Amino acid sequence: MNSPYALRVRDLAHRPGEMREHTLDITVPDAMGAGLIAVRQGAELRIDVKLEGLHEGVLVSGHASADATGECSRCLIEISEPIEVDFAELFAYDASEDFDFFVRDDHVDTEQVVRDAVVLSLPFQPVCRPDCPGLDPVTGERLADLGEQPARQVLDPRWAALSAVQLDDSDAEDRAADQTDGDTTAPKTTEGEERAEAE
Repeated sequence: MNSPYALRVRDLAHRPGEMREHTLDITVPDAMGAGLIAVRQGAELRIDVKLEGLHEGVLVSGHASADATGECSRCLIEISEPIEVDFAELFAYDASEDFDFFVRDDHVDTEQVVRDAVVLSLPFQPVCRPDCPGLDPVTGERLADLGEQPARQVLDPRWAALSAVQLDDSDAEDRAADQTDGDTTAPKTTEGEERAEAE
């Protein structure tokens, strides 16, 4: 078996209670993950594996560590994040049993087990830091590089055309005067006041 993830288990096969430990240092042949962050092709992956012989197969458990690289989901700068995952899977002797993995040619291939564990541990929306402010919605600049900036007033695009309208000061004064003249109406008198004036 040519896979760099494969381990020989001939000395454990059908020997319940037997245990072996191995360490694999692998240059990742195919990237793990396809989102904003992944363990890229060519990255170094370290796997510490424990193999235990059981009646129905070989129990493979261990720990994998690598560095995932990608970009921040808020400000888009390049980031690197350590990945540490544990895994465990039973590789059955009999392919007719209801298991997902099997011992083949006296080997167990841990690639799919490790890959699944690593990919599931990758953050869906990676960030360069927990409080990353992201990008300026107007200029597209990285807000963390700008420091403290006064908040910009964002104009509703539906009212943007009105910002071009300029009112003449004299027009405003005329309208104010018209409103004042319209309010100077004679006060209404009550019916009692009209009788008193008539007498």
